[in-house]
Amino acid sequence: MWLRRGFFGWMIPAAFVLPLWLFVGWIIAGANGWAFLWMLFAVPGVFLWQLLLTLLVRARGTVRAHRAVSWWDVLGFAVWHVLIISLGLFNQSWWVPAMVAAVLVGIGLFWLELWQLWSEAKPSRLVMHTVDGVAYIPAAQDGPSASESASTPEVIVVSEKQGPQSR
Repeated sequence: MWLRRGFFGWMIPAAFVLPLWLFVGWIIAGANGWAFLWMLFAVPGVFLWQLLLTLLVRARGTVRAHRAVSWWDVLGFAVWHVLIISLGLFNQSWWVPAMVAAVLVGIGLFWLELWQLWSEAKPSRLVMHTVDGVAYIPAAQDGPSASESASTPEVIVVSEKQGPQSR
């Protein structure tokens, strides 16, 4: 749980740290001007994409309630962040495949977050909590439960038929 909570806390700072790392890595690696031209697009792109993904993750109710991301989020963000960090090293032999992989993983992560948000928003995945905080899924009911029928008053409808009066 500590790892999932750590990723929850890391997501917003990552939007600032990862683009900064790309710039610092460009300086340290002594990359050429073409790499700087690439950085003009990559730095804002990584910043905005990370913020978008963070908003999609934090839109889920379970993430807000537990202040922890899912294991799928941990896996996806770990792979994507490692690829972005590797891009900041500007190694000519594997930079282009790493960039293509980072873009593909970033797009896949977007669809993963949408899928998790959509599947969690379905009423079929409703999770309730007891007073002690234990989570449970309520059983499906065919008819009204005992508590519902006890709280619903009985309604009697009397219809009056007007007809000819015979005396």
